[in-house]
Amino acid sequence: MTTPCIICVAITGSVPTKDDNPNLPTTIPEQIESAHAAFEAGAAIAHCHVRDDQGKPTSDPDRFARLMDGIQAHCPGMIVQLSTGGRSGTGRARGAMIPLRPDMCSLAVGSNNFPTRVYENRPELIDWLAGEILKYDVKPEIEAFDLSHILQAKLMADAGKIPGTPYVQFVMGVKNAMPVDRDVFDYYIHTVKRLFGANAPWCAAGIGQHQLTLNDWAISSGGHTRTGLEDNVRLDRNTLAPSNAALVERTVALCAKHDRPVATPAQARDILGLRAA
Repeated sequence: MTTPCIICVAITGSVPTKDDNPNLPTTIPEQIESAHAAFEAGAAIAHCHVRDDQGKPTSDPDRFARLMDGIQAHCPGMIVQLSTGGRSGTGRARGAMIPLRPDMCSLAVGSNNFPTRVYENRPELIDWLAGEILKYDVKPEIEAFDLSHILQAKLMADAGKIPGTPYVQFVMGVKNAMPVDRDVFDYYIHTVKRLFGANAPWCAAGIGQHQLTLNDWAISSGGHTRTGLEDNVRLDRNTLAPSNAALVERTVALCAKHDRPVATPAQARDILGLRAA
């Protein structure tokens, strides 16, 4: 049987603003409403960032708690994945929301270049974040911006710092980081299967204009995929995306094109080895 495709929707992020797309949800009520529409369109995971009253990124655990509670109330069973990314805070503040015990947290396990800065993830901070994730029984999603990050995930898993089989997401198309390259993409898949087993689940995300390409590559290759306004605010060069749900609907259509059923939240939890909702 074909493995159902898990669709993750990254609803807000830390970089886009309403100047880029006025449909971007930034307040907690906007984010809950947007996550609900995306959930109804087929998304099983909500990847979440929060903003302060000025619309700037923050790691405020109280805001994360309100967002998580709202998604859980309005989107039964949807997997809530909170970001520990470095654009929203510094040092251990990046993990202040982990004690909320979301279903998942993102975890970067190495540093790399971003468009205008170094995305710095020091080994001691990575170990601390991983320790908190393990302590509170949260499933990490390994954000791989480079091949070395997949290999680092293997080292951490072997050392007991990551529980179970790591869930790796390939992030491609960030300026100054890994470009969109099909040979590299295929080798990422090969590496995950070699290190973690032929049935290890993996995901892919494309940034900006590359979102649709990575969605197509991932779905057609048997993986899972991410969409959403965090990564891409447009449907095409001339059209702003009207919502996160519209981007999810486009991804659902790709699943149909490649004869992949769309995973329900319950199926996604089973595939990823998550606790019941």
